[in-house]
Amino acid sequence: MKLHTLTPAEGSTKNRKRIGRGTGSGRGGTSTRGHKGAKSRSGYKSKLGFEGGQMPLQRRVPKFGFKSLNRVEFKPVNLDTLQGLAEQYNLEVVNMEAMVSHGIASKNDKIKILGGGELKSKLDVSAHKFSATAVAAIENAGGTVNTI
Repeated sequence: MKLHTLTPAEGSTKNRKRIGRGTGSGRGGTSTRGHKGAKSRSGYKSKLGFEGGQMPLQRRVPKFGFKSLNRVEFKPVNLDTLQGLAEQYNLEVVNMEAMVSHGIASKNDKIKILGGGELKSKLDVSAHKFSATAVAAIENAGGTVNTI
């Protein structure tokens, strides 16, 4: 087998339809563009969302709400998740590296520890933010809280 002998499988390729090559081709004349109007002319390009003069959808639908550009999204992690980590991997320190390596968060996430569930292990927890109930539960179990 040589490169110059390779051919596509039988019937797998077709010739494209050549438009605007005379009336005998069946695609001459207006060349499938119809008669008159902007779309029949060369260089036509419509604006994104243009609906032929009808009021576009993005202007018809009522607007509401507000999204702050400065909002910081936190990934929530509950205490029962930390307890599961500590039991499964025998951890005493739960920090960003531990959570990333065990698939709880990705390296760019900001983490907030929430007070859901129960914590029995003494853990040294490091995260970006903590809820008041989480801080109380971690300290009651004998652990420490470190804000990154």
